[in-house]
Amino acid sequence: MVYVIGKECIDALDRSCVDVCPVDCIYEGERKNYINASECIDCGACELACPEVAIFPARRAKGDEEREAFAADNLAFFELPLPGRPEPLGNPGGAEALGLIGVDTPLVSGWQ
Repeated sequence: MVYVIGKECIDALDRSCVDVCPVDCIYEGERKNYINASECIDCGACELACPEVAIFPARRAKGDEEREAFAADNLAFFELPLPGRPEPLGNPGGAEALGLIGVDTPLVSGWQ
């Protein structure tokens, strides 16, 4: 199972999820956080810690257009080149080592 961070995180950027993640797989964009599905161990600690109730299992997105859009956005953050970056992030092996990304996918940047 993969976890996704939804719209409730936009412009909130509470770091509770980051603080409890045992594998450092939550990356910070400009307006929200993103979970790297390849690095996540599916422990669920982030979902429980999120005060914004922004984190949900991707399987709960099925049939919900908004949640499906955020699941796609989460994948795009790692699989497509972000603005100002020539290559996709891929699996950098931990958010702390990479540091603040500071950009988002076009979906989040244009989200109202």
